[in-house]
Amino acid sequence: MSTAEHEKGAVRETPDRYGAFPRLTPEQLEDLSAHGERRGTAEGEVLYREGEPFREFLVILSGTVEILYDQGGPDERTVAVHGPGRFLGELGLLEGQAAFNTAVVREAGEILAVPVERQRALVGSDPVLGDLILRAYLGRRYLLIGLGAGFRILGSCYSRDTLRLREFAARNRLPHRWVDLERDKEAEALLRRFAIRPDETPVVLWQGERLLRNPSNAELARLIGLPAPSPANERCDVMVVGAGPAGLAAAVYGASDGLTTVTVDAVATGGQAATSSRIENYLGFPSGISGGELIERAVLQAHKFGARLLVPAEVSALSPQDDEYVVTFTDGSRARAGAVVLASGVRYRRLEVPGIDRLEGISVYYAATVHEAGLCRADPVAVVGGGNSAGQAALFLAHHASEVHLLVRGSDLNADMSRYLVDQVEQHPKIEVLLHTEVRGVAGEEKLESLTVEDNASNERRELQAAALFVFIGARPRTEWLKGVLALDERGFVLTGAEARAVADTNWWASLGRDPMLLETTLPGVFAAGDVRSGSVKRVASATGEGAMAIRLVHEHRERRGNLVTADSEGRRPEAGESVSSR
Repeated sequence: MSTAEHEKGAVRETPDRYGAFPRLTPEQLEDLSAHGERRGTAEGEVLYREGEPFREFLVILSGTVEILYDQGGPDERTVAVHGPGRFLGELGLLEGQAAFNTAVVREAGEILAVPVERQRALVGSDPVLGDLILRAYLGRRYLLIGLGAGFRILGSCYSRDTLRLREFAARNRLPHRWVDLERDKEAEALLRRFAIRPDETPVVLWQGERLLRNPSNAELARLIGLPAPSPANERCDVMVVGAGPAGLAAAVYGASDGLTTVTVDAVATGGQAATSSRIENYLGFPSGISGGELIERAVLQAHKFGARLLVPAEVSALSPQDDEYVVTFTDGSRARAGAVVLASGVRYRRLEVPGIDRLEGISVYYAATVHEAGLCRADPVAVVGGGNSAGQAALFLAHHASEVHLLVRGSDLNADMSRYLVDQVEQHPKIEVLLHTEVRGVAGEEKLESLTVEDNASNERRELQAAALFVFIGARPRTEWLKGVLALDERGFVLTGAEARAVADTNWWASLGRDPMLLETTLPGVFAAGDVRSGSVKRVASATGEGAMAIRLVHEHRERRGNLVTADSEGRRPEAGESVSSR
C-alpha cells in the first residue's frame, strides 16, 4: 500500500482467502475480555515491532491495523490490513520468538490486549479458539516465508555453513531469504555496505542492522528469540533426546504425568515428520494434516503441561552415575536425568551419484517443504524413492512444479507405499511414475538442469529435464554418539526388549532382578522410541505411540529403586554387554 493511499485514508482490509485472517465471534470476544484490558489506539501507533518479543495478544475492537514487513527499510511492504474482530500476531507469539513484522495503527480505535502467557493458556484450554488461532498463525507464518520476510542469509551455495544455516531456518519454519553470493546481484552491495569480507561469510542480517558472522545454530536461535537455554547442571526425571513425534509424545505424556521432563534436539522440533506436506493416514484427521501443523500442536501441548523444549541442544555422551545418568552436550555442559528416552530419529540417506555433492542444498534436497517448493516454481522436478515420504513429496510438489517425475528403483509402487498414496500419485495429471529407474548422473553448472536416468531392467539410459531433485531413499539412525555405550544392530539402530536381552550380560540383569522391558535398551532406565529403535515401524503414529509407551515404562523403572547399573569404584562405566556390579 502506498503512502498516498494512507494519506487519503484508503485503508482496505485484506480478505481472508486462506483462513489466515479469521474474525472472532462476539462470544469469543466476550470470553477474551475477561482475561485482558481494553485500550484506545492512535493513528500511527506501533503496537509491536519486528525483532522485538511479543508481549500481548491483541484483538482489534475498532479501527484498522496494517501489518508491515521491513518497516522503514528498502523492502517495506504490506503483509495484511486487519479490521474489527480480527486478532494480530503469528506463530512466533505462541513459541516465544521475536516478531517477524510490525503492526501499525492506520485508523484509530480500540484494542483488547491479553498478556501472552494468559493467551497461551487459553489456546491450550479452549479447543475451538485454540484451533482457530493456531491455524491462522500457521497460515501467516507460511505467508511470511513465501514473501521472503525475516532475516537474510548471505552465503555461497558451495558453503557447508550456508547449507547448515538454511537447513536450520527451514526446519524451524523461520521466515528468511537466502542471498546467494555466487549469483545474486544484491549480494555484493550488501557485503560492501556492512564491510563484510568474503571469508567472513555466511552472515545473517536482520532489520538492516543486526549482523552475525558465520553464526552457530544457537546464535541464530538467540537472534530471533528461539528459547535456547543451556541445560547445564539441570536435573530432571526424564531427559528425552530428540523432538520428533516420538520425542514430543514422550514430552507430553511425561510432563502430564508430573515428571520433570526436558526434551532436547540438535536442529528443530518435528524431525522428518515436520517436512511432510500432508499426512492423511494419521488417526483422528480424516482430511489429513500437514506435518508442520501436527508438530506445532504437539509443541503447544508439551508447553501446556510444563515440559521444557531446548533447541538447538546436541547430545554428545551418556554415562551412568549415582543411580542416574549424566547427559553431556557438545558445548561441554551437562545435565542429570533419572531416566532417558532416546528418540533421535533418523536422517535421510544421501544419493551416491557423481557430481551431486556440489548441488546439494542448491537444487538437490532431502526434504520437500514450502521453502524448497518455492525455489522450483513452474519448473519440472524429480523425486527419487518409492515410500510414503516420496509419494507425499511428489503430491505436494505437483502443486508448484510444472511436472514431477517420480523415480522408483523397484517394479511395483505398491511395495513400499500406502495404497491411498499410490492411488493419488497414479491419478495425478502432473506426476509421471518411472518404475525400475535409477539416477546415474546430474548435469548443470550453477544448478541442476537435467538428470541421466537408467532403466535397471533394460539398462537403457536417457536424459530427463529437471530443475530440482528431491531424494527419499531411506534413512540411517542418529546414533554415532551411542557406539560403545549401549547395544546397536548392524545398521546402527538401538536394540531394545528381547533383542537387547539377547546381547546383554545375563549376570548383569540378573543382579537387577529383571530383564530389559519392551522399549528398554541394554542400559537400565534408558529407553528407545520411534525410528531410532531397531525393528520399529517407520510411521508417525507408531512413533507417537512408542513415545507415550516409553513414559509408562519409565514409571515402572522408577518404582524399582537402585536398579541402575552405575560406574564402578574406579569411575569406569560399563560397555554394552559388559558385566559390572550394581551399587
